[in-house]
Amino acid sequence: MSPISVRGFAVASATAVTAVGSVVGVASGSVAQPNDAEATAADTTTLLADIPAGEQAQVQTASLTQQADYQAIAADASAKKIAEESARKAAAKSAIEKKEAAEQAAKEAKERAEAKEKASRSSSSFPVQSSYTVAQIQAMASSMVPSGQFQCFSNIVDHESSWNYRAVNASSGAYGLFQALPGSKMSSVGADWQTNPATQIKWGLNYMDSRYGSPCEAWSFWQANHWY
Repeated sequence: MSPISVRGFAVASATAVTAVGSVVGVASGSVAQPNDAEATAADTTTLLADIPAGEQAQVQTASLTQQADYQAIAADASAKKIAEESARKAAAKSAIEKKEAAEQAAKEAKERAEAKEKASRSSSSFPVQSSYTVAQIQAMASSMVPSGQFQCFSNIVDHESSWNYRAVNASSGAYGLFQALPGSKMSSVGADWQTNPATQIKWGLNYMDSRYGSPCEAWSFWQANHWY
């Protein structure tokens, strides 16, 4: 290749670097300098005019090849940056999900421990009285039912008996706080099921847990069907 063609190739290559540098600068967040690129392009056009026509195509082809190479490098750098950012976001999301799962597991474990402790209490844990007020019965229930389930438990009792442990359905004979039918089924947890609200509460909690999984699940069923 003649000195002229070498000079043309060098200038054209410099033009490619300048153009691609602008692309890389934009990809990395910097501001391109259009005046420099335009000046270099103008100089290149003048210099190419001095190169024999037969060699101009070779110089221009080499220049375009360099441009493509630099553009590929810029694209690779941009793709790597995007991949790193995506990986960082994915890791942060995974950490949050793991934390939430751990907190939920701890909450459930605490509820299970509380439920186990309260379920271990029997009707004999409460002094036997000839009669009980609604407040006393609710206090019994609060001490036996897990705190997170108490409101649902209370909702069912409100609808079934209004906390009257001696309530009787005149048509069906259903009895007690939970309107058990027949009422005698509550004898499975205590022979004093007719007169002791604590015995009825223990039976009702066992029933809701065994049949529905929890008082809140039983309440959801009650809302949909108006019975449980």
